[in-house]
Amino acid sequence: MVATSPNPHPSSGEEERSKRRQILDGARKVFMDLGFDGASMGEIARACGVSKGTLYVYFADKYHLFEAILEEEQAEQGRTSFDFDPGRDVKTMLDEFGRAYIGVLCRPGGGSAIRTVMAIAERMPEVGRRYYANVLDLSVTRLATYLEARVACGELAIPDCRLAASQFMMLCQAGLFLPFVFQAEPPPSPSRVDEVADSAVRMFLAAYRVRD
Repeated sequence: MVATSPNPHPSSGEEERSKRRQILDGARKVFMDLGFDGASMGEIARACGVSKGTLYVYFADKYHLFEAILEEEQAEQGRTSFDFDPGRDVKTMLDEFGRAYIGVLCRPGGGSAIRTVMAIAERMPEVGRRYYANVLDLSVTRLATYLEARVACGELAIPDCRLAASQFMMLCQAGLFLPFVFQAEPPPSPSRVDEVADSAVRMFLAAYRVRD
């Protein structure tokens, strides 16, 4: 009887997706715990419960693996549906968006990708640029487009809608995001999210809403 070598490639699409999910979940934890530089393919393989050979079937190196995790971060933000219908009332839209934005930004585990990108962006600027464009700047662009529509109908007076969109999003982060991303504090409570979002909306409308 002749022994045959096991096929390193997945035998079905479902098995492949399951194994890839297993690898990404394990790698995310290693990157979160050890950072990009501290994570090795050997450490990632151990955390995932696979051999290094299996790991290399799916990802050529840890750079490609980390990029796959960033793509998931982008998809996660995309699944959070912000309603930027230009016909919506400004206060209602900002109230909902502010809370949803804080929820995405400060969700448990959500800061690990940002911390890792910040750590490697200087020597891998293309990774930083892609992450900024595809994750962080996407909401700025969509909110700015909404604000332009409300300026056109006379509800708001804003000379630079992209700047105003960035300002509102930074107001939503105030006192929450930096302590969270640097692990000085846990994710904010729902009541704290409400408090910060309400304050951000009041300050934004005080600056830009057209008075009767």
